[in-house]
Amino acid sequence: MRILIRPRLPVLALLLLAPSIPELLTGSTPVSNLIYNPAGFAVSYGFDIALYGTGALLIREASVILAKGWASALLWGAAYGIAEEGFAVHTFFERSGPPVGALTVYGSAYGVNWLWALGLTVFHATYSIALPILLTYLWFPGSRGVRWLDRGSVVLVAVVYVAVVAIFARLVGHGPSPEAFALFALIEAILLVAGARVPSGLLRVGPGPRRIGRGTIGVAGSLEWIAWLAVLLASGGPRLLAWGSAVGLAVLDALALGLVVRYVGREDLERSEFAFATGMMVPLFFWDLLFTFSIPGILAVSGLFAYLLYRFGAAIDLRASARGSPATPTSLG
Repeated sequence: MRILIRPRLPVLALLLLAPSIPELLTGSTPVSNLIYNPAGFAVSYGFDIALYGTGALLIREASVILAKGWASALLWGAAYGIAEEGFAVHTFFERSGPPVGALTVYGSAYGVNWLWALGLTVFHATYSIALPILLTYLWFPGSRGVRWLDRGSVVLVAVVYVAVVAIFARLVGHGPSPEAFALFALIEAILLVAGARVPSGLLRVGPGPRRIGRGTIGVAGSLEWIAWLAVLLASGGPRLLAWGSAVGLAVLDALALGLVVRYVGREDLERSEFAFATGMMVPLFFWDLLFTFSIPGILAVSGLFAYLLYRFGAAIDLRASARGSPATPTSLG
């Protein structure tokens, strides 16, 4: 079976960005282990790449092959979130303790942590899948709409992904009941089919200039993390019913997408995309400040990502100036 991977740099970038944002930048995989337990860090981060990276690659390739846009990427990203947290590491069904914490009680029923499941599904769709793909495109603008993997490579990546999910499921244990497994498998199937059938232009911005400032776009990008943080804070006591938290999370995420689709035009789109991506990243930098002492080295990760964003922004401004800020592609491809 022939294996062809081109261009290699965008593939490598996505393989590294997809796990680094949700794992290293949030402290879920402590970067301090790189010094204190390098072998353990290498194994852990290697599995992260094999899970997150291959998932993001498969979704990106499917989007290009089927000529789909961001709506499909988000739906498939949600399916990825269910596969990871529900079928691989089983946090949807965690009885107590980290990482779920109070959400094993708040918003939990019938052996399923529903509010955690909703929040993590949205988180993975946005931060583990959509954001790394967007950053890779901003880094390598010529890679949009181009297939990176041939058929043999897609099969290989898919085999690695499925194998890693199966390995995690075997090692973690405390999995779902047969009823819960069947329910989430059905939801997974619906998301996959919906992603394949949803119109490519569903979340495509219209023609013309943007009608809001880049600062407002950045705020819109931050709403998903702010909504999730509000859910975590609400879980500490009976301040808000769990279903209210779920509705709030959905409303804020819908508001962010609505602002972008309605008020961001195709002109100078690359800088609008960068503003949205920066808005998604900045709350994580503040999050890292809270864990400076409990997770040594986490500020170094923030500093690295802040530097990368600075370089992205400078490169995007240069490209926009050279082109006179023309329109750029609006779809995932």
